Amino acid sequence: MPTLVTLLEPGALALTTLAAGYTLTLAGLAVTSVTARSAQRRRDARQTLTVLLRRGG
Repeated sequence: MPTLVTLLEPGALALTTLAAGYTLTLAGLAVTSVTARSAQRRRDARQTLTVLLRRGG
């Protein structure tokens, strides 16, 4: 008979993976908003970052 920990483990792994992906997306947007060559790309990255952070994840 599976224990509760055994049943929850795949869900916890999935949530951890999603959280890491979201964090990497935010980090990539933050870097792009500072280092992009084009002013339009920096502006777009900042707007996207604002939307994602306002949404609260």
